[in-house]
Amino acid sequence: MAVVESPRGLTVQELARTLAVHRSIAYRMLQTLAEFGFVYSNGDGVYRAGARLAALSQSYLPGLREAALPVMRRLANRARASVALFVVEGETAVAVEMVVPTTVSHHIAFRQGERTLLDRGAAAYALLAARPPVPGEPEAVAKAREQGYAYSHGEVELGAHAVAAPIPGAYPPACLVLMTGHEERALEAIADVVAAADSLGVE
Repeated sequence: MAVVESPRGLTVQELARTLAVHRSIAYRMLQTLAEFGFVYSNGDGVYRAGARLAALSQSYLPGLREAALPVMRRLANRARASVALFVVEGETAVAVEMVVPTTVSHHIAFRQGERTLLDRGAAAYALLAARPPVPGEPEAVAKAREQGYAYSHGEVELGAHAVAAPIPGAYPPACLVLMTGHEERALEAIADVVAAADSLGVE
C-alpha cells in the first residue's frame, strides 16, 4: 500500500500520481480507508498509516514499536503488570502494542488497536501532556506535564490503576502505560515507567 510505504505519508494528489488515477478516485479511496481506521490525517492533508493496520502489518511506527517491545517486556515482568504502547490518532489514544507479564497469571490488558478518547485516563493525560499547554486544559494534564507521568484509577476500565509516561520527542505523541488491579503495584512502578519511556525518547 502506497501510504504505508511512504514514511511521511501521502497527499491525495501524490497518491493519485502514484496510482495513476484521477484525484477524485484517490480521495474516495483514502476516505474509505480512513473510515475503517486504516489511514488517518491530522488535518494537514497528509494521510498516514492508521493504527488498525497494526493488527495486520508491522509497518505502523516500526522503529518505535521494535525499540519499545523489549523495554515493555522487562517493565511488565518487573512490575508484574501489563504494559501498553499508546499513540495519538486524531482525538483518540490507540494501543499499538501490548505486553502482559509472564510472572503473574491474572492481569489487565487492552487489545491491540483498541481506542480510548483523549478526555480520561492516564494514557490520555500523558499524551496530551506531551503537547504544549493550552488554555483550559484539564488539571490532570498540567499535573502530568509537571511531574512527568500521569496516574488514574478506574477512569477507562473499572478497578484498573494506570501509570503513563510520555515518550520524549515521539511523533505522533506516544506513551507507555502500565495497568494493574493493584494500587500499590502501580505506585511502586512509577519511577520504572518514567525511566522506560525516557529510554525510548527520540532526539
